[in-house]
Amino acid sequence: MTTLQRKSVNPIAHLTPEDIEAIGVELDALRDEIVASRGERDARYIRRVISTQRRLELASRAVLLVSIFPPAWLLGTAGLSVAKILENMEIGHNVMHGQWDWMRDPKIHSTTWEWDNASPSEQWKHSHNELHHTYTNVIGKDNDLGYGIMRVDEQQRWSPVHLGQPLWNFVNACFFEYGIAAYDLELGKNLKTRKRRQSPQFKARLKQVRRKIGKQLLKDYGVHPALSALTGSWLTTIAANATANLVRNLWTHSVIMCGHFPEGVETFERTSIEGETRGEWYLRQMLGSANIDGNRAMHIMTGNLSYQIEHHLYPDLPSNRYQEIAPRIRDLFQRYGLTYTSGPLPKQVGSAWAKVFRLALPNRGEAKALADGPRPVSARKVKAIRWQRAGAPVAQRTAAEAEPVTARS
Repeated sequence: MTTLQRKSVNPIAHLTPEDIEAIGVELDALRDEIVASRGERDARYIRRVISTQRRLELASRAVLLVSIFPPAWLLGTAGLSVAKILENMEIGHNVMHGQWDWMRDPKIHSTTWEWDNASPSEQWKHSHNELHHTYTNVIGKDNDLGYGIMRVDEQQRWSPVHLGQPLWNFVNACFFEYGIAAYDLELGKNLKTRKRRQSPQFKARLKQVRRKIGKQLLKDYGVHPALSALTGSWLTTIAANATANLVRNLWTHSVIMCGHFPEGVETFERTSIEGETRGEWYLRQMLGSANIDGNRAMHIMTGNLSYQIEHHLYPDLPSNRYQEIAPRIRDLFQRYGLTYTSGPLPKQVGSAWAKVFRLALPNRGEAKALADGPRPVSARKVKAIRWQRAGAPVAQRTAAEAEPVTARS
């Protein structure tokens, strides 16, 4: 998983600066088109999904009141697992992205929604919407790459401790909601020094996380089992809730891994985003994301993150529109000679895990040579050279280099 700037064959070397900005113009136009067409059918969709999820969760929890009977346990656990996945993926994640804020419904709004997860929504929105979607796959800037516990690129220094990262990744998958809460807290960084540990800001955020985890534990392992005690099912209900949470965590982790870690996904140098233009930001999202092929039910269960490329291009558009625009995005890739990375779920999960194991080991062969090679020049210098080769006047090159980009989160 070598950064794009160090690859022996650069997959975007054939693009001119004009090509890249033309991609940005076309993608902006597509976004404006979808924004203008949002309406009642989109509102009906999200309200229907929320209604279905809530009814399924209520029915499953009712069935688990008699979970002492194996058929009831299996049915209730399966239903609760699906309900938790729907709430986490298609509802919580997307509502908190602001995808439905245009409806002006205070009950379905990014500023009011609190999801069924250990991480408080406000902390998650900062680490995910503001950081991950801005610095997608930039080594050292996007902490979603490996969540700070894994080596994710050949250029990162290897040490024997990395041999354990397949195990850490599996444990993280099983307890993913708590891993995300720790990640949102930047726990590793904030526990390093006494000053950080004693920071009022960190203490306040830690208190918020503890409170949220307490509410989650009380609901799943206190109130619900207590109601089941009337039928002698309290232990089996605890087991059902634990199983549903485990299933939700494993599924979510797998979907997230497929979005940015399979073979074919690019990572980027820190210097590559200096003076990044709108077109270059779009291009990074296109190359730094991967999709999952599947049917409509699978797409809904992933929160439409199976359309990760489309989601990273337009994180604040309604998720039900990603399938609609995907063919046009794929066509854009083809017209500009870019690889649209997509594959079935087993293939993408396997590819992501293969990288986890490979990067747990020291570099070998070409990867070692690339990692040990000279550092790439800054993106600002590269753009100046490319604009010069294109024959652009100095003033135009200077303006292009200085044009910044702001990610839509």
